[in-house]
Amino acid sequence: MRKYIIPASAALICAVFTAFTPVIQKTINTTEKSGDEIKWMTWDEAVAQNKIKPKKIMVDVYTNWCGWCKVMDRETFTKPEIIRYVNDNYYAVKLNAEQREDIIFDGKTFSFVKSGNGGYHSFAATLLDNNMGYPTLVYLTERFERVVISPGFKKPDQLMKELKFTGENAYAKMSWDQYMEGNK
Repeated sequence: MRKYIIPASAALICAVFTAFTPVIQKTINTTEKSGDEIKWMTWDEAVAQNKIKPKKIMVDVYTNWCGWCKVMDRETFTKPEIIRYVNDNYYAVKLNAEQREDIIFDGKTFSFVKSGNGGYHSFAATLLDNNMGYPTLVYLTERFERVVISPGFKKPDQLMKELKFTGENAYAKMSWDQYMEGNK
């Protein structure tokens, strides 16, 4: 009996891997080809692309340990309408607020600042006016002027309203409260 268990187990394991390999490969290829995700960039990539084709910039300031950041990545940034709107209207930047690499922008060097057992990146602190809460979205114009700092987790419908408020230049004509009153 024992001599049949090992070959049967090996055959079962091979069958399971073989059965799921095409599905995994198809999912990877479909995602790459159909653009079913936000085209996240580094800050430097967004700045370079903005020189070629100006667009607004949405910066997702996060940390690796932030639970709500992960929920937002999984539940909000994966919705097709969000993906389309962001990719069409913004350069989307993922900025780790605790990254160690310097960012050089506008003639200034922004660096990691050690604090206690950890630290923070001075560029994130500048974008957030030193209110270091995560996740926080920062919306910038094509000229890198800050429009909105939006802290906290966003459900897809909440995020879409914010995206349109900035993306459609409503912020230049009315306050957020006025915008929300007209878009209930």
